[in-house]
Amino acid sequence: MAIKKMNPVTPGQRYRVAPAFTEITKSTPEKSLVVTKKRSGGRNNTGKMTMRYLGGGHKKKSRIIDFKRNKFDIPATVKSVEYDPTRTARIALLYYADGEKTYIIAPEGITVGQTVMSGENVAPEVGNTLPLAKIPLGTIIHNIELKPGRGGAMARSAGSYVQLLAREGKYATVKLPSGETRKVLVTCLATIGAVSNSDHMNVNLGKAGRKRWLGRRPRTRGVAMNPVDHPMGGGEGKSSGGHPRSRNGLYAKGKKTRTPKKYSNNLIISRGKK
Repeated sequence: MAIKKMNPVTPGQRYRVAPAFTEITKSTPEKSLVVTKKRSGGRNNTGKMTMRYLGGGHKKKSRIIDFKRNKFDIPATVKSVEYDPTRTARIALLYYADGEKTYIIAPEGITVGQTVMSGENVAPEVGNTLPLAKIPLGTIIHNIELKPGRGGAMARSAGSYVQLLAREGKYATVKLPSGETRKVLVTCLATIGAVSNSDHMNVNLGKAGRKRWLGRRPRTRGVAMNPVDHPMGGGEGKSSGGHPRSRNGLYAKGKKTRTPKKYSNNLIISRGKK
């Protein structure tokens, strides 16, 4: 994916760095794989705001994505690479040989007309899905299951990927984008390649209005509030004092928040970068 720097013909374009959408081949989604997305604006069933800074934004429709890739040994042809307004990665439309259509997260380098497959004995090529037991060590993968048959859960956002490091017994060792290394059952499925749209991290919205189009309202800093509203509020001028913390008093910089008895603790070999 490429990005483009805009000419500063307006104040909003001056710092704008936009996606070029060069990989997109179709502008309208497959009708049978689209569902209406209901939004709450951060309000609960009584109309009370329970999540701040949400609301507004352009209408979106969700695409139904196949994270399971469980149609084994049936070839599928890539018909188009499309934009998905609800995720950072691009999506690819597949036409299976038996007539079914599905969307998948598009890997980097996937092309229209390419054939992809899922199964134990398929080649470890970009877009194909295999169990971790059948993938060569050192391979770059994404959309990895945590439990067999549940569907891909790890490495699904733009540009992310996981490296398969080792296999021992019923577990494979993988290195995650955070730097964490952990064990995953070798029977879990994973897709070959990195996720598309790796330049998403370089995009600059350029103006506050574009943030509003995404459904994000202005965020108020805690130090700008009064003491009644936030633990970091109050004081004369710009003084704040104390440790950075959340609205309900939890420390924000460095306090461990992971559950001590989480079921996956014994599967983690080393935590991510500090």
